[in-house]
Amino acid sequence: MVDPSHPLAVLASRLTWERIEAALAPKFARRDRPTQDERADDLFGEREVERGGGVSNAGRPRLPIRLMASLLYLKHSFDLSDEELVVRWSENIVWQFFSGREYYEARPPCDASQVVRFRRAIGEDGLEQLLKATIECAVEIKAVKPAELERVIVDSTVQEKAIAHPVDSRLLEIARHKVVSAARRAGITLKQTYAREGKELRRKAGGYGHAKQFKRLSRVVKRQRTILGVVMRAVQRKLDAMMASNSDDDGPGSGPGAPAASTVAALQMWLERAGRIHAQKRNDKNKLYALHAPEVECISKGKARNPYEFGVKVSLAVTHARGLMVGARSFPGNPYDGHVLSAQLEQTTNLLQDIGRRPKQVVVDLGYRGVDADNPGVEIIHRGRYKSLSKQQKRWLKRRQSIEPLIGHTKADNRMERCWLKGAVGDALHALSCAAGYNIRWLLRAIARLGTGVASLGLPLAVILRWLGTSRSSAGRGNLFVTVVGLAADRRSIRVLTQI
Repeated sequence: MVDPSHPLAVLASRLTWERIEAALAPKFARRDRPTQDERADDLFGEREVERGGGVSNAGRPRLPIRLMASLLYLKHSFDLSDEELVVRWSENIVWQFFSGREYYEARPPCDASQVVRFRRAIGEDGLEQLLKATIECAVEIKAVKPAELERVIVDSTVQEKAIAHPVDSRLLEIARHKVVSAARRAGITLKQTYAREGKELRRKAGGYGHAKQFKRLSRVVKRQRTILGVVMRAVQRKLDAMMASNSDDDGPGSGPGAPAASTVAALQMWLERAGRIHAQKRNDKNKLYALHAPEVECISKGKARNPYEFGVKVSLAVTHARGLMVGARSFPGNPYDGHVLSAQLEQTTNLLQDIGRRPKQVVVDLGYRGVDADNPGVEIIHRGRYKSLSKQQKRWLKRRQSIEPLIGHTKADNRMERCWLKGAVGDALHALSCAAGYNIRWLLRAIARLGTGVASLGLPLAVILRWLGTSRSSAGRGNLFVTVVGLAADRRSIRVLTQI
């Protein structure tokens, strides 16, 4: 049922699944249960016994690590959501072969939410192992030479968060709605929630902004800010009164009818974020751009069509000659590009340590100037020192722009354009997952380009040509020629054989 020459089927046998499973298995090891001391009576009297010790067997058996790791690979290789991923897996035979299944299964491999839990469980270290496996596979199939890993191109981009464009009127209305909803869950009844007026003001703000009537728009936003302040103060007064009434019962959640401590904590969290929305001005620093994602930053990239992007800065490292991705890391706080180069090279060095290579030359843009002292032993090449570069370094510098289309493909084809994962940890996991998915597509193209013909014979092309030349009969040479041409998949081999 499976074509053995399919690139994904070839890749299934080339990836080091044993190493991946060995690296990720400790993340899912059963935890030890603490022993409990108890007293037992028998014919000889009371004595102390220990119960409940050993490894816990709670929970159902886990799914195979190879299956879940392959799902992460396929998700970001083919730009699919978790729901689409499990449905297409049940329909695709080659995908199931890539996941290590021996028989075709017409049912989904797991629930879509289990992919989320697996990714959260392995963490950033586990995803680095998945990225590392793709790099080692590229070296094993000779799609990239180990020496090429010593010269890389590093650049940064913005991984945007899945938020709406931050507008004052929308943020103020959402903050009011969140505070009112959290207060209702905590058992706080408000005399006035301004739900109808808030909805009307939000509609007016959209119309005034579209018509460029900014004076009217500013009056509407001012009224929305006033309403939010009134609601916040009313909720805070009633929350303080409720906490004071429950102080005799050791805090919230202990008195009769008192809300749970988690509910009160959620209300306080929404009040704090709404306070930031209420107080921030146009030119303030560290503004809040989304209530559900406070880690989002406004990053200016200088693009005419999209001057500001809201997300996190991500640094990418690719090989200079072939464009294989050897590093991906997120950097919260919008740091200067040059200050993150050492951390990016550290990650790349860790990923290449089993291959025995490390970056020695780094080709960058002008945003990485002045950081030579922070990166000893690494030759940093950029056009700011063009006159002092050698001819070879100038040739290397001409390929600096080759990383730009790779960033575009990573965003368009591997889901880096929009991050749906929660928090700063989600940003880091998403960047690594997208890099691993990019490398899987790179490997599939490399396998299709190199082919499985002459390489599958395990013989160099010169040996095959010598056999063709020493064959005694023309019929034998013709049969051998047809056989080799039929097996050879790369055009260069076919062209050479045809000339001979």
